[in-house]
Amino acid sequence: MVETFDRRGALVADIAWTAGGALQIGWVRIPDGSWLAIEPRAAADARWGLSDRISHAAARGSADRTPVTLFETLDWARVDRIPTLAEPARLPPGGGTAVLNLVAELARAQGVGRLTYRGPYPTEQLFTTLLESFRYVGAAADPLAAFMAGGVEWEPAPHERFFPAEGLYVQLRGRVEKVVFRGAAYYRPDWQDVARHAPKRVRDTRAGVVCSLWALGRPLEDHLLLSRDGELLRVLEPEPAPPPPRVMFPEIRRGIAAAVAAVSAPALAPFIRAAAEDTPLEWDALSRELVAAEPGRIRVSTRLRNALVELMGAARGRGERASLALAAVVELAALAGDALRARAQAALAALAPEAQAAALAAGEAAAPGDARGAQEIAGAVEAMLDELSA
Repeated sequence: MVETFDRRGALVADIAWTAGGALQIGWVRIPDGSWLAIEPRAAADARWGLSDRISHAAARGSADRTPVTLFETLDWARVDRIPTLAEPARLPPGGGTAVLNLVAELARAQGVGRLTYRGPYPTEQLFTTLLESFRYVGAAADPLAAFMAGGVEWEPAPHERFFPAEGLYVQLRGRVEKVVFRGAAYYRPDWQDVARHAPKRVRDTRAGVVCSLWALGRPLEDHLLLSRDGELLRVLEPEPAPPPPRVMFPEIRRGIAAAVAAVSAPALAPFIRAAAEDTPLEWDALSRELVAAEPGRIRVSTRLRNALVELMGAARGRGERASLALAAVVELAALAGDALRARAQAALAALAPEAQAAALAAGEAAAPGDARGAQEIAGAVEAMLDELSA
């Protein structure tokens, strides 16, 4: 048995090996303090056969654990690849990173220089997760596209994991890279040569490492102050809540839907627009969040609106104000995009098989470019100018 502790003496991993040197069971702690168990060769999957199972438990070693998902079985004593995970969305937050970091730690300890991922799901989400525990090799102009084409090798670069205070988790690799506080994850925007959209951001200041809400190139609200090595210095409480909610103009909502559709699968475009029509967007007081997706609405922090109003007041001329309004539409599309896509995917999945096939075929046949979308985004810019001057 090999136990790993963080610098405070908190147990973060517990790996048991058989007498023959094979993995018997592995336990890794995740940001909320609960544990994942890795059970080798515990099941089979039709896509790749023999599989390791991941289960979730409140405490390390607990027999009361819930099976979560499977991944391609791995020889943990001789790591030779990055395994394929069946259903990453079923893992609790931070679970995929914890398992991949264990893979990276073992690979480095075994002297493995490079690993590849050859699975069927080379998604953007997997790519950004891998960046937390590995470094991609080479200098591809578009490393994400190279990864999705199966052309990227990865060097193990595991991070240090640290639980400095109740409800606080920190990842470090020479600097604080990721912080989870009360379930909210804050990230650096730069990972190797990749820029990551991070509305909850980790940044360096003279006072230390600050975790903030971030939009429009500026911090909107500071939440935590840490030392350079990840120790908690202070919890920063937000200012009193801003005014009551207000619904955004419908033209803004349609422009946001057009912007989201432009960077989504073509077959989803009509469903994204329909989801936006059924989902009002509101400016509202949010606690430590920039966006909150709810069944009947999507709420966006009034702090973002206040920042936009301030910037609009300082802008010179209509051209500069219009550029700011366009930046606001793009920012809102990034914030609301995941929620709108999820609702669009659910609507598509609810159709009969023949209707799904027709929708997918229509998406593939759609002509490149979208004049309607451009008009909707232009309308959203004009409505945003009115909104921010109201």
